[in-house]
Amino acid sequence: MSGILAKLQARRDEAHLGGGQRRIDAQHAKGKLTARERLELLLDEGSFEEYGTYVTHRCTEFGMQSQQVSGDGVVTGWGTVNGRQVYVFSQDFTVFGGSLSETHAQKICKIMDKAMQNGAPVIGLNDSGGARIQEGVASLAGYAEVFKRNVRASGVVPQISVIMGPCAGGAVYSPAMTDFIFMVKDSSYMFVTGPDVVKTVTNEVITAEELGGAKTHTGKSSVADAAFENDVEAIAQVRRLLDFLPASARETPPSLPQLDDPDRVELSLDSLIPDNPNKPYDMKELIRKVADLGDFFEIQADFAANIITGFIRLEGSTVGVVANHPMVLAGCLDIDSSRKAARFVRFCDAFNVPILTFVDVPGFLPGSSQEYGGIIKHGAKLLFAYSQATVPMVTVITRKAYGGAYDVMASQHIGADVNYAWPTAEIAVMGAKGATEILYRSELGDLEKIAARTAEYEERFANPFVAAERGFIDEVIWPHSTRRRVARAFAALRNKEIETPFRKHDNIPL
Repeated sequence: MSGILAKLQARRDEAHLGGGQRRIDAQHAKGKLTARERLELLLDEGSFEEYGTYVTHRCTEFGMQSQQVSGDGVVTGWGTVNGRQVYVFSQDFTVFGGSLSETHAQKICKIMDKAMQNGAPVIGLNDSGGARIQEGVASLAGYAEVFKRNVRASGVVPQISVIMGPCAGGAVYSPAMTDFIFMVKDSSYMFVTGPDVVKTVTNEVITAEELGGAKTHTGKSSVADAAFENDVEAIAQVRRLLDFLPASARETPPSLPQLDDPDRVELSLDSLIPDNPNKPYDMKELIRKVADLGDFFEIQADFAANIITGFIRLEGSTVGVVANHPMVLAGCLDIDSSRKAARFVRFCDAFNVPILTFVDVPGFLPGSSQEYGGIIKHGAKLLFAYSQATVPMVTVITRKAYGGAYDVMASQHIGADVNYAWPTAEIAVMGAKGATEILYRSELGDLEKIAARTAEYEERFANPFVAAERGFIDEVIWPHSTRRRVARAFAALRNKEIETPFRKHDNIPL
């Protein structure tokens, strides 16, 4: 018996070494952790239960039958994060460069199937050179099997991808279909075709970092949601994000003990809005002062900064926040911000996360580049997302809410349950100056008359009371009471139910 146990221990030790100590040292020399070290950081101590430890590939081409490594380049199983179950896979770059084979894919598919069956998030730690060339179409079939499960799991369980090394070719499409993508600066990249292929086909000379690095995908393409300095920080932020999310669409988000008074008053908010209507202010200050303990987990902070998205807690419960940011493009909606916010709203709605919207929007960004780029359809995505959402929604208009952008930003008319306005709110078709120049075009030469007309328009329309008189605004509130009013509104909406008409699926304007 002791010999058998010793053999088991030897096989286990061999499997845990992956591609061997030399390749582990090479991984460390690049500032990267190994697949198992990453899982140790991600999961609660002692909670990991591994599946497929001794699985090997079945390829016999190109001498592969003599290169068998237990686990076949990916570590899979389940564990807990702060006591809550998650399913995980971590690709091992020390084994065939983390390349995906038929059996490698089968291991990933297995834990994705189990995640859907048991209602638990899936976290993928990606560090792979792509499809295993020696296996040809079998590896491509493996990718397709993973892709299919990404689609099946979408809206069923949260899916999080962490890019911790190369991710190229077909490998990028699985992360692209997950809910959140995190990257590691200077050591991870994503692209469909690499720099060498780009140079051959287009004669463009570009580095891997410029083409698909963390800065590119968080700031330009919007493929990634955030980038962090190293493996350790990225994994710590995944753990933090998970604390905001429910385990599946069948559950509500986790609720933490209330450590912050929901009736807390923030007198500084009474002076947040500048006297000059054209002067910006920091909307993130408002978000943090409304949130429990000022805790705000921002999503896509480096992309389309004219709109802010992320998670806070109110009375211990998760709330998704969407807010125009006056400090960037005056808070206008454009193509990028509309897409960014629409995707976030749809995620929140899919996973029972209530949505809080702060509005200060002068309209849609004008210009031929926006029109040629399809601002009509992209803006409609945000309108569609809010209109479709059935979770509790509360809206607070802090300053400008002009034109069609007023409608789009979670107005009462498209489904918001409670709509508040600050006394500084201006709800109108457009700003007073522009409206006056249209209404009184014949008087433009008389500066005094135009000034009087502008003042008259501001008095009549550039305030929240016209909308409140019509019932479009439920209450004009003191800014300092915003936290209390919003918290009470969500408390009243906890049992909200909406029946939707039967359909196979919607047809959002993609």
